[in-house]
Amino acid sequence: MDMVEREDVVLLDDLRQPIGAAAKDEVHHGRTPLHLAFSCYIFDARGRFLATRRALGKQTWPGVWTNSCCGHPAPGEAVEDAVRRRASQELGLRVEQLRLVLPDFRYRAVDVTGVVENEVCPVYTAVTAEEPRPDPKEVMDWRWVDWSAFVGVARTAPWSISPWAAEQVVLLGQEGL
Repeated sequence: MDMVEREDVVLLDDLRQPIGAAAKDEVHHGRTPLHLAFSCYIFDARGRFLATRRALGKQTWPGVWTNSCCGHPAPGEAVEDAVRRRASQELGLRVEQLRLVLPDFRYRAVDVTGVVENEVCPVYTAVTAEEPRPDPKEVMDWRWVDWSAFVGVARTAPWSISPWAAEQVVLLGQEGL
C-alpha cells in the first residue's frame, strides 16, 4: 500500500508568527485559521500575464479565473521555494526572475459554500519561457492575456475572478506593474 505524505500548511497568529501546522486538506472550512500562503503572477517574454481557471474539483472557488498559481509553503520551506514548487506542480513551468511585490498582503474571503480563506499571502511575480502544461486537478483552463486588460477586469468586474486576485491585481496596478 502506498503511503501518501500529508501536506501541511503553516498556522499563524495575529502577529503573523508561526504557531503550528495543519493538514492542507483539512485547514479550509467555515472557521479557517489564519495561515501562510502565496500568490504568483507569471509573465512571458512578450509581457503577457498567465491567467488560470481553477479546476472544478478545487475545495474553494472551483472554476474561477485567478492568478497564475497559488499555494502554501510547507513548514520550514522558504516561500520562494514553494512558489517554484507549485508553478512546477500546477503548471509544469519553471519560473525565473521571482520578485516579491506585495509582501504584506492578507485577506479573508468566504466562498458560496461557506468555506473561508484566511491567509497571509505574499504576492510574487515571475517570468517563464515555457508554455503551461497544467495538472487538470489544479487548473482547468489558462490564457496568456494583456496585463492591463486583466487589471481592468479586477477594477470593473471583481466578481468575475477570485477574491484574492481581485484585491491583489488592483494593488499591483496601483504599483505600476
